[in-house]
Amino acid sequence: MSKVSISYPQHISELQTRTREALQRESIDGLIIHSGQSKRMFLDDNNYPFSVNPQFKAWLPVVDNPNCWLIVNGVDKPKLIFYRPKDFWHKVPDEPNDFWAEQFDIILLTHADAVEKHLPFDKSKYAYIGEYIEVAKALGFELVNPDRVMHYLHYQRAYKTDYELDCMREANRIAVDGHRAAKIAFEQGLSEFDINLAYLCAVRQGDNQVPYNNIVALNQNSSILHYTELDTHTPSESRSFLIDAGAAFHGYAADITRTYCHQQGVFSELIQALHQVTLSLVEQLKPSVAYSQIHIQAYQQIAQILENFGFINLDAQGAVEKGIVSTFFPHGIGHFLGLQVHDVAGHVSDDRGTPQPPPSQHPFLRTTRTVEAKQVFTIEPGLYFIDSLLGDLKASENSKYINWDQVDTMRPFGGIRIEDNIIVHRDKNENMTRELGLN
Repeated sequence: MSKVSISYPQHISELQTRTREALQRESIDGLIIHSGQSKRMFLDDNNYPFSVNPQFKAWLPVVDNPNCWLIVNGVDKPKLIFYRPKDFWHKVPDEPNDFWAEQFDIILLTHADAVEKHLPFDKSKYAYIGEYIEVAKALGFELVNPDRVMHYLHYQRAYKTDYELDCMREANRIAVDGHRAAKIAFEQGLSEFDINLAYLCAVRQGDNQVPYNNIVALNQNSSILHYTELDTHTPSESRSFLIDAGAAFHGYAADITRTYCHQQGVFSELIQALHQVTLSLVEQLKPSVAYSQIHIQAYQQIAQILENFGFINLDAQGAVEKGIVSTFFPHGIGHFLGLQVHDVAGHVSDDRGTPQPPPSQHPFLRTTRTVEAKQVFTIEPGLYFIDSLLGDLKASENSKYINWDQVDTMRPFGGIRIEDNIIVHRDKNENMTRELGLN
C-alpha cells in the first residue's frame, strides 16, 4: 500500500470533524460541494481548461471531472455523485475504484442536468459550496457559500493532515525532477519555450495540469515577477535563468524557484547570497513566530546584501528605514501552500475570518498568521533589478544613496529568487525541496 492510501482514512476523519463544527456554526444539516462545470469559450464551441473547486478536491483526488457533487454532514459516510456520461467525443472517466473510493457511497451520474434527484429534497438546511451561483439557485439552494462555514474551513486548511503532507512531498519530488531538467536545458543554451517543454516532459504534466503557469525567464525577463511569455527564440547570450515552476499530486501543489547563471562573477555571488538568506529564514520559521516577522528579517537581510555588494552607499539599517529595499525586493517572503499555490486564510487572525492585513509598509505579504505545526509555507526571498522600480527610485530623493553604475551592471541579468517549500513540525522544519537534493 502507498503512503497516501494508508494516511487517507484519517484525512477523511479529520474533514468530517471540521465539517461537523462548520455545520454547527451555521445551524444547518449538510454541505453540497460542487466540483464545478466546464466553461464554454465566448463565441466558440470549445471549453476553457477545467479547474476543480478546491473544497471538492480537499475530500478526494478527483481534479479533472466536472459535474460531480459531494454530500457531507460530518457524521454519515460522504456521498459522491460521480459524473460518468455516455460520450463518444471525449474520454469518459473510469468508474471509481482507487484507494479513496471506499470512503464514499458512490452514485454514477450519466446526465449532468439529472443531479437533482440525488440531492436532498429539502435544501433549506443545506449549503451549496461552489462557484456556480445560478446553478445553485436553479436547484433550490438558498444558502450559498455561507461566510461562517467558509471562514472556518479555510482557516483549518492551514493545518495539514498526514495524507496532505504525503501528497505535498510527492508534488515536490515531481517538481524537483522538472527543475533538474530545466537547468540542463538552460546549460544547453535552449530558449525559454524549449526549457519549459523540458520541464513539462520531466514532470509528466501539461500546461493545464501543473498548479500555475510556469515562470521560465532568461536574462532581463527574470526581473518580471510573473513572466509567462516563453520566448521561442534563443537569445544571443543566455546570461541568467530564473525558473519558478511547480507540480501537482492529487490536487496538492509544489511551488519552487531557482536562479542560475553561466559565469562566475557578481551575479553568481548574489545567487549564493540569496540561497543563504533562504536557509537562514527557514531556520527562523518556528511555531509561535509571526510569519510577518520572517518577512521583516528577509527585508533586513536583503538590505545587508545591498550594502555588502556596494549597491547602496549607506548602511543596511538606513536602507531599511528609507524604504529603499522595496525597490529590490518588492514582494512578500512567501505564503501558505496546499490545495492552492497561494493557499487560503493567510490574512485572518481566527477561524471566524477576523481580518489581519499585512503591515502597510509590506502590502504584498500574503500571510500574516502565527506559524504553527502542521502548516506548510514557501520561503522565497528575491533581489531584482526592475527598470520601472529603479526609475521611480532614481527620481526620488533616495537616488543619492544608490551606486547607479553598480546597479546598471546587473540590469542585463534581471533578478534572483530562491524558493523552498517547508513543513513546520513541533520540533523541526522539513525542507521538502532541499531534502530532495535541489540546492
